[in-house]
Formats: sequence, structure tokens, C-alpha cells
Amino acid sequence: MPTEHAVLLEMENIHKTYEGNNVHANKGVNLSVRREEIHAIVGENGAGKTTLMKILCGLEHADEGEIRFNGEPVTIHSAHDADRLEIGMVHQHFCLFDGFNVADNVVLAREPRKNALFYDRVDAAKEVAALGAKYNLSVDPKASIASLSVGEKQRVEILRILYRGSKLLVLDEPTALLTEQEIKDFFVTLRQLKSLGYTIIIITHKLDEVLDISDRVTVMRNGEVVDCCVTADCTKQGIARLMVGKEVLLRVDKPLVEPGETVLSLKELTLTVPGFSHPLLNEISLSIREGEIFGMAGVAGNGLDDLENVLTGMNSRGTVSGEVLFHGVNVSHAHPSELRKMGMAYVPADRLQRGTSAELRLSDNVILVEHHAMVRAGLLHARGILEFVKERILNYDIRGRHSTPVAQLSGGNIQRVVLSREFSRDPELLVISEPTWGLDIVSSEFVYQKIIEMRSNRSAVLLISANLDEVVALSDRVAVIYRGEIVAVFENKNLDRESLGEYMLGLERQSAEEILNGAMA
Repeated sequence: MPTEHAVLLEMENIHKTYEGNNVHANKGVNLSVRREEIHAIVGENGAGKTTLMKILCGLEHADEGEIRFNGEPVTIHSAHDADRLEIGMVHQHFCLFDGFNVADNVVLAREPRKNALFYDRVDAAKEVAALGAKYNLSVDPKASIASLSVGEKQRVEILRILYRGSKLLVLDEPTALLTEQEIKDFFVTLRQLKSLGYTIIIITHKLDEVLDISDRVTVMRNGEVVDCCVTADCTKQGIARLMVGKEVLLRVDKPLVEPGETVLSLKELTLTVPGFSHPLLNEISLSIREGEIFGMAGVAGNGLDDLENVLTGMNSRGTVSGEVLFHGVNVSHAHPSELRKMGMAYVPADRLQRGTSAELRLSDNVILVEHHAMVRAGLLHARGILEFVKERILNYDIRGRHSTPVAQLSGGNIQRVVLSREFSRDPELLVISEPTWGLDIVSSEFVYQKIIEMRSNRSAVLLISANLDEVVALSDRVAVIYRGEIVAVFENKNLDRESLGEYMLGLERQSAEEILNGAMA
């Protein structure tokens, strides 16, 4: 058998149950990965993909089953065991230390030493620079982690496991927040790594990318493997059907809605922060009307987060000037509670840290902003709360009990908890950021449907997203932000994602007149 077809990894009859909530994450899973292949693992949220890979990387322990590596049975009880076997994982949420620079993060725990005693920072920077050049993963070794874009942070994570000698790379949702051009460059790197003898496992929800980059694909559903096939023999629709167990539309249908009065208007909105040479937001002007979805696209680190914070009363970084007019009232310095009273709903990008209180129960999170209406004689009305929460669980298909801590839910279900709370308020303005980051096809389809319903109900919707697929699918108008400035505004008519990507990377820019006319339409 040719070397490239030899089996590198076998996981047989893997079982994993979480006793706390009796969730059977893996049920007799069998996975076979060949040497020097790019192997995709796909499935809905909660299908068991990440749990399986955490077992492989020593971050979880299987209840039963066997792992064979290079044909030999192995025991992986810790990340150190996986490291010893040259297995490394890049998680969906990066595990980097913001207080350290790039080189410090890459060589952490394996630092080069001067005189066998002191950490040699100069040598570390040289080694990291050389490693980046070798694998087309160049990033300034002396740059602070906080200053990097999402794409650059991902390179650091991959450099970290390459520096440790990993030959099997496990990548969890690696393209979730990358632009089209960054994804193309990333795939070039993956193909190069494969050609150099590396084996790569990708966990992803993006089926177009599965078809583009992988050699084989394993499909999981409800904790089990339902199929493993050669990618060249697969179709997007076929993989989706296997993931879900039924046909999936894979499209967004938007009814015709005539936009109404202006709900939100920004006039020369600027955010300046001490120590930065340029404003983080620079004279942003736009208007959003009733029954309209206005998409804001951009690469992470170019102002999307700052815009989200300023508009929702969460800004703590610097000084705001200009105006944010909500129904004609300047709310540029308003508290989040004031904005809620005026009719704003907010679905943040960070669902766990900002969108929910992770340790509280599902029911507590659902009533978080409505609890004052459920007080009887100075006490919370338990029966009324239970009925309220049951209705939300049913209407939003939340897979979890009312007493389950939110931290124990899957990403898709956490997002449904946030949506059930925010959408049920019938808002006049909805600010929603990265709504489907890390969500599967069914969960994404559900979120899109709810956003379209908001639009049909005459809400004004500001969609902030680095995912061009959803920006193009949902928006009526699209603005691109680069280095804190709007560089282009388009009516959403046959928009080309690759062209949008060029604006997101600062390669193209409209005239000031075109931008203003498009943004204030």
C-alpha cells in the first residue's frame, strides 16, 4: 500500500457520557485518518466532533474505546501524552496570552536558553521568524498578541504546535472569522503542510470549504459516525443531508419589504483612544431604516468590535465624539439599560461572556431582562417564570432543561437562549454581531429565519459580521469598514464576495461621495 494511504490514526468504539447532564457525546465512534491527508469532520452542534478530538488530544477521557497511532495502541490521558505523540490542536477559541508577544506564546514551556539558564528572547524571535517563513505563516515575532488580527492569531496558534513538533494537526473551526483572501492563503498553507508530510484534521461547518480542501470527510450526527467518504465523491447537499438526517434548504428567502422611517443614524461617529495614533472609529456616518438589514463587514481588528461596543453602551476604551441618533435622540453615551428601554435588542458576538451568565440556569438567562415583570408580592413568580421559559424553549427549539446551566449547552443552544430573550422583546432596533459564528447548518438556518422575521416585523437590523456568506445572504445594504473607516457601501444586488474581500483588506476604496450617498440612503 502506498505510504500516503497508510492509516495513521484509528479511534475505535469511542464512548463518552457527561454524567452531570447525562449527555451521550460519543456513542461507539469509529474514525480512521490516513497519513498525509486533510480529513474533515462535520456535523451539527452537539454531534460529538469536538469531544472526539478532545479525547484524541488528552483534554477529555473516553469511557471506553481504543486509540491506535501508527498501528500501535496508545493511552492519551493528558495534553502531554498527545504532545509526546506529536498531536497538536488549535481550538476555536484561541489559547494565547495577550500579555506576551508572538515569540513568547510560540515557545512557551520550550523556551530556548542562554547559558542553559536564562530565556533567550533573541533566539526565540529568530526561531519563530524562521518557522513562519518556512511554512508561509509569517507574523512579527515581537508583536503583541493584542495587536494581531484574527488571521494572525491563528497563525501563531499553528506555529505553536508546529514548534512543538506536532505532525498531526487538529483544527477546530479554523476559518470561522477569516476573510475570503485569508481563507485562500490559509488553504495554500494547509496544502503545503500536507505536501511536507503533515496530517490535518479539520472540524468545520462550512461545506464549501470541506469540498475545497479535504481529501475525505467523516460525518457525525447525535454522537455517532453516519458516513465516511472520499470528498471528490460528495456533494454539499448530500453532506448536509447526512449531517441533519433530512433535506436542508441551504438558502435564505427574503420577502420584499419596503424600508420605512430612519431608526438609527450615525453622524461622524469617532472613537479615539490614548496611545493610538489614529481613531479606532473615524467619522462613521450611516442610517438604518425600519424593515432594513444593514450589514457591516470587515476583518476583525478594523473597528467592528468597537462599533458594536459604542452602539450598545458597552464602550470603555476611549472618547466618543459625533452623534448616535436613536429615533432622533443622541444616545452616544447612553447606558445599556437606557437603550433597552428605548427599544434596542442586542445579540453580542461573545455569547458566553457577554450574552449570557454562563453559570446561571437556562431559565435565569431567558428572563434576565424581563425578571422585573415577573415579581409578585416582592418575590419572583416561580410558576409564571416556568411557563414563560417553557414557551421560549419550545418556540426556539432549545435543547436543554430550564435548570441546566448555560455553560453546559452547545454553542447553537446558547445562541438560541440569547435569541429567545432578545427577539421576544419585539425590538425597534436589533444590533446582532457574528450571529452564526461556530453554528451548524440547522442552527444557522434558524438564526437567519429569525433575523428575517425581525425585518418583516419592521425592526431595523444592524448586522455586524466578518462572515461574507451571511452578510451577502441577509443584508439589504452592506458597508465595509477598514481601519475604523467606512471604505465602501453597496446595495445588495449580485454582490461578489471576492470583491468585498478586497475592500475588507484595504485594497479598494470608493470615493467619499459614493460612500456618503450609499450610507445615508
